[in-house]
Amino acid sequence: MTDETITEALPPIRHWPALDLTDVEFDPVLADLMAEGPVTRIQLPNGEGWAWLVTRHDDVRLVTNDARFSRAAVLGRQVTRLAPHFIPAAGAVGFADPPEHTRLRRSVAAAFTARGVERLRDSARGMLDDLVGEMLQDGPPADLTETVLSPFPIAVICELMGVPAADRQSMHVWTQLILSSAHGADVSERARNEMGAYFTRLIGDRVGPGGEDVASLLGAAVGREELTMDEAVGLAVLIQIGGEAVTNNSGQLFYLLLTRPDLRDQLIAEPAIRPQAIDELLRYIPHRSAVGLSRIALEDVEIKGVRIREGDPVYVSYLAANRDPDVFPDPDRIDFSRDPNPHVAFGFGPHYCVGGMLARLESELLVDAVLDQVPGLRLAVPADQVPFRRGALIRGPEALPVTW
Repeated sequence: MTDETITEALPPIRHWPALDLTDVEFDPVLADLMAEGPVTRIQLPNGEGWAWLVTRHDDVRLVTNDARFSRAAVLGRQVTRLAPHFIPAAGAVGFADPPEHTRLRRSVAAAFTARGVERLRDSARGMLDDLVGEMLQDGPPADLTETVLSPFPIAVICELMGVPAADRQSMHVWTQLILSSAHGADVSERARNEMGAYFTRLIGDRVGPGGEDVASLLGAAVGREELTMDEAVGLAVLIQIGGEAVTNNSGQLFYLLLTRPDLRDQLIAEPAIRPQAIDELLRYIPHRSAVGLSRIALEDVEIKGVRIREGDPVYVSYLAANRDPDVFPDPDRIDFSRDPNPHVAFGFGPHYCVGGMLARLESELLVDAVLDQVPGLRLAVPADQVPFRRGALIRGPEALPVTW
């Protein structure tokens, strides 16, 4: 493509407010931006200036897997963003580029291999059976979020991290404050600092060869001087926070199944299709509000005829990529037989979610346990009365009242 054919006139800047959306409604602002073009400009509620937004599946994969777009270059810049604060601390894996990013991730890779995740399957299933059994014993009605969907991912990620059961509630409270924009930047920053201080002590107690949990792996890496303590703590905080995203994802998943009984009945009747169906639900569910972390273009790059200049901030939308009609025919329809299904619900490229395999395992265990043990599960209130989280960076129901 010649320089003459590359767009030089900048598209208008579209303000993208932090909408508190309910149910699984697709963000109407994002839908308009997708219709406007493959590369648009946005301004989010916090930070400064504007940023490019890339929404097509192939372009999202390009930006997230191309060294010309840097996460590290964001540090020190007040890029327009959704959150009032930066969640990752400077030097954390979220703001690292390869080869630094590769070095940081390598230290915990063993915990997230197929073998590492499978190591948790039996204990995770046992925890889940206990939670569902307690809910059934207490009788209807119940809040599925409070009784199962929240405590289960907390227990699993804490076991993976090596966090003692007595400290799970503290981890949960800190995570909710970090992932909320409703309390302001100071509250979120204080929660992150408190979680960081906790992991500093936990990892410090495990410096040296030892266990298979993440804190032990990080402690061993610090002991070998492969990581600094700050790097280890930053990585631990991000993994711990990410582990609770399953609560919101599974909340939306079960909200969908309970408001679409045809889908629920199909999964009860055909258990063999559940893994494929979960991939389709992960593609469809609007996992987060707006967009996550930005990148900075390190040189001029042309995408779909638009010139992104060196130094420009760039966002990708995985939600939009998962609704790209060129990749997913009839993208607004849930199709359990969709194949192939190259969704990017867990990201793409070097920053692909380290816990993606674990999150998928948890989703499969949750669907199996709830549908098999409580096949008559249904909402206890009208669908429009299910409360959804407000001011949250990750979308999901605050409570899911159910009966059976």
